[in-house]
Amino acid sequence: MRRFVRWFAVILAVVMVLLYALSLRAVPAHIEYGVSFSKLQADQLGLDWKMTYRAVLDDLGVRKLRLAAYWPMVEPERDSYSWSDLDFQLSEAHARKADVILSIGRRLPRWPECHVPEWAQGLSWEEQKDELRSYLTAVVGRYKDDPRITYWQVENEPFLEVFAYDHCGDLDRAFLAEEIALVRSLDSRPILVTDSGNLGTWAGAYRSADAFGTSVYVYFWNPELGQFKTVLPPAFYRIKENVARLLFGAKPVFLIELSLEPWLVEPTAGAPLEDQLSRMDLQKFNEVVEYARDTRFGTQYLWGAEWWYYMKGQGHPEFWDAAKELYSL
Repeated sequence: MRRFVRWFAVILAVVMVLLYALSLRAVPAHIEYGVSFSKLQADQLGLDWKMTYRAVLDDLGVRKLRLAAYWPMVEPERDSYSWSDLDFQLSEAHARKADVILSIGRRLPRWPECHVPEWAQGLSWEEQKDELRSYLTAVVGRYKDDPRITYWQVENEPFLEVFAYDHCGDLDRAFLAEEIALVRSLDSRPILVTDSGNLGTWAGAYRSADAFGTSVYVYFWNPELGQFKTVLPPAFYRIKENVARLLFGAKPVFLIELSLEPWLVEPTAGAPLEDQLSRMDLQKFNEVVEYARDTRFGTQYLWGAEWWYYMKGQGHPEFWDAAKELYSL
């Protein structure tokens, strides 16, 4: 028994030292803050999306953007493309010399995660794949000469199969690899693939592309448990990144989605204001920002700008003002 205890203590000590070593990461001298902007979310909140987007650029002063080329938005009818909304977003970014990560694919940010045009919803998966190839080719072909696009993000958290399964189904790994290869054949810019920070292993996403992005969620809510907070410390992300680097090599890594809006299970505009504020108040907002600082990612894209703007119109400008302060640093 003593020998077992002694060996257990030795193994535990080795594990603790190893985890400590893997958690080491230099503190960035300066964090660059970006934002994910979704026309879909602005529309859902009943906002003038162009005014909201310009406020993000001009009032907040954001110069690093993640935008989404939603399939239903750019191809509302089969083989008929509508570029005006995305053209506007990119031209406004170009005018302000803002860098853009352009997300493309079927699974993109915002519920229901997998965005399929009405005309394609009755097609078989094999037929949808043919249409997705055409859509990807069209989007990359139109924007590959835009110097403000720094990365193509192919799909969003594609390996997170436990979330939105009813809308997305099983991951077709072979087709994901085909999508990445297709985009790579069409343009030389690097490809970004993302994964969940809380639930993802990172392995598939990290090794699939030239750069990797993780989400970070601190506060959650569901009807059974109510609101709860992650038990994962910020060091967890540093450990995961160092393990991925050791296994698959060094590459750029971003915090691509830092949630700074309330977790809701109904459309935000229809949720009582007190519910929204109970799930994301200014104290939680600042706590999440501090948590993210401790992950030590040098580039962090915040999530929730449409909601901050919406709340400003509801008499709660504190979120917008707090974000504005971050972008001024």
